[in-house]
Amino acid sequence: MSEETPELSGVDLARVALRAAKEQARKRGEATAQKKQARRTGLRSGARADGRDPQPLGSAISRLIAERGWEAPAAVGGVMGRWPEIVGRDIAAHCEPEHFDEDERVLSVRCSSTAWATQLRLMAPQLLKTLNGGLGDGTVRFIKVQGPATGPARYRGRLRAPGSKGPGDTWG
Repeated sequence: MSEETPELSGVDLARVALRAAKEQARKRGEATAQKKQARRTGLRSGARADGRDPQPLGSAISRLIAERGWEAPAAVGGVMGRWPEIVGRDIAAHCEPEHFDEDERVLSVRCSSTAWATQLRLMAPQLLKTLNGGLGDGTVRFIKVQGPATGPARYRGRLRAPGSKGPGDTWG
């Protein structure tokens, strides 16, 4: 014997529809209570989570860096900030990073004297290993070491020929 479900009509149909509506209203009420609780605790900006919701600063900055493609420049900028930790205080006192060329992946370093520039050129392969170990392989391909930006002071005196350009100009 198979039981057949009787076809609902009239009052029975209204009862089933009312029961279903009450169930849906109860579910909505639970959801509304959860939304109110979330608003009170400040977890969301609206009905759904979106980009306006509060986020930890670190994750927001990480997302911005990834979206803009600034991973390598940001990493190298961090290296410039931590330069004394990477190369040591002695070297950092005489050599400082000036510029990172993103396209060529070249880090320019300015030294206080030609002796320090020579020393840093000799250390460049080891420094490249250290930098790329912390930044990711291939982030810095070359270190351009430069000597001091200015030469010795040039004074005008009574024994100087008029119009001469300094010690390098031997014939006036």
